Amino acid sequence: MKAFDIRPYDPADMPMLYRICLETGASGADATGSLDDDILGHIYAAPYAIFEPDLCFLLTLNRNVCGYILGTSDSRGFAAWSEKDWWPKLRQTYPLRAKADESREAGLIKMIHTGYAAAGVEDQYPAHLHIDILPEGQGQKLGVRLVEAFLERLRMLGVAGVHLGVGMDNRRAIAWYPRLGFDAIAESDTSITYAMRL
Repeated sequence: MKAFDIRPYDPADMPMLYRICLETGASGADATGSLDDDILGHIYAAPYAIFEPDLCFLLTLNRNVCGYILGTSDSRGFAAWSEKDWWPKLRQTYPLRAKADESREAGLIKMIHTGYAAAGVEDQYPAHLHIDILPEGQGQKLGVRLVEAFLERLRMLGVAGVHLGVGMDNRRAIAWYPRLGFDAIAESDTSITYAMRL
């Protein structure tokens, strides 16, 4: 019998954050074998769990981790911390590729060297989030429960609003966030920024 639960993050969970980030890293599909196993987790998961572990919640199936939501209540604070304490070592590990390299991995390495880029909406929406769920946890409204846990925590902290970015090729997410009450507030050729006032 399937028994799903949501629990707080523990530092021992870090390897699962990396694994889930990779296995959902192709617009929700498995990115294993298409790029460095750790690079997505370095950018989208681990720094948040370290910077603000109280905002990391895990979805479990029979006690096995199968999803997470994480982020920060203070995007500007996260940017300052990560520039000082997170990106420098990774920049040594992942040197910039040649300009002619247009692979996805080269683009991710460029992101490491650029650092966290604020969305420009932090005055009204200072928090931001990332959520990833493996297939066994999808389609059962468990993502909604994860988002509710995250938003409840933000409200307890008195945060005014939250935002997130979605790639244009992630059609499921583009359909999902408006149903949760997020509004599209900005759009580029490659992504949409969604936000919610709290």
